[in-house]
Amino acid sequence: MELNKNPSQVTMKDVADLAGVSTATVSRALMMPEKVSWQTRDRIEKAIKQTGYIPYTLTKSQKQGVSKILLAMALDITDPFFTDVMQGIQQTAAEYGYIVLFLDNRQQPIEAISLSTILQQVNGVILLGANFPFERHDETSHPLPPMVMANEYFPELKLPTIHIDNLTAAFNAVHYLQRLGHRRIACISGPDHLHLSHYRQQGYIQALQRGGIAVESSYITSGPLSFETGANALSQLMALPQPPSAIFCHSDIVAIGAISQTKKMGIRVPEQLSIVGFDDIALAQYVDPPLTTVAQPRYKIGRQAVLMLLELLHGSGTKGGSILLDSELIVRASTAKPHN
Repeated sequence: MELNKNPSQVTMKDVADLAGVSTATVSRALMMPEKVSWQTRDRIEKAIKQTGYIPYTLTKSQKQGVSKILLAMALDITDPFFTDVMQGIQQTAAEYGYIVLFLDNRQQPIEAISLSTILQQVNGVILLGANFPFERHDETSHPLPPMVMANEYFPELKLPTIHIDNLTAAFNAVHYLQRLGHRRIACISGPDHLHLSHYRQQGYIQALQRGGIAVESSYITSGPLSFETGANALSQLMALPQPPSAIFCHSDIVAIGAISQTKKMGIRVPEQLSIVGFDDIALAQYVDPPLTTVAQPRYKIGRQAVLMLLELLHGSGTKGGSILLDSELIVRASTAKPHN
């Protein structure tokens, strides 16, 4: 097999075809040679020499003097939800010799920094949310590095994505409250700009409708995923002429804020009010009472995001599609049958 290509135009598939293996095997040979037999490695190394293939990270390092750097971007990296996600990203990246830069867009808006300069120094980007901070029409003149999205699902961006089924997870949490006997179930939603808020609220609505319960607009509030949002919404909901007997919160932080407010108002949880959170952050099992919540595989989300990005960097991944991870409802002491 003869290739009449400039080395910079040779792809991993060209190497795989010449060596008689899959692109995934070539990727493993480059990233984890100890997991590939020496005979296969030998064929791949000969194919690389014959084709003149230059791995992406080597191309980057030759052009810019840097390599093996990943960028992870989040709206707020101080959110406890991201603690395990970032640990999964950092530890997995380290396994493959990469370092990770974390960028917080909340305190430092993306427009206010020289993002283009940063992007020139990194091999790939992990977006920990669906707020795409780049102008797609500039991609031709300013090519973007390979990217994956973690946590949120936004198909319009056509990026490889790692996430859970937020709609189904929310449905199952609300359905659990219904099985306990609750019919007055409120929802404290996240902000509209988070796509996961829409999925979780749709799961809440579908569960009510499936149970033959009318959706009451007064039972639905929204705001930032913060302690303050939970506390303020709890006061608002419990002041209604017919307050809810249960509340589904879009995050554990919101739920913990709500629980804190119940103590100030003399409302007993779960005897008088059941509360369900979402995420299963470390604090969820230590709050009083321990929080019933939807557990996300946060560390695995981070790890899988890195592995997917490395596949893209080495030419063995796809530019679209998603990987759906499992979630689980963890039942603790913040939920019980309604008292009336």
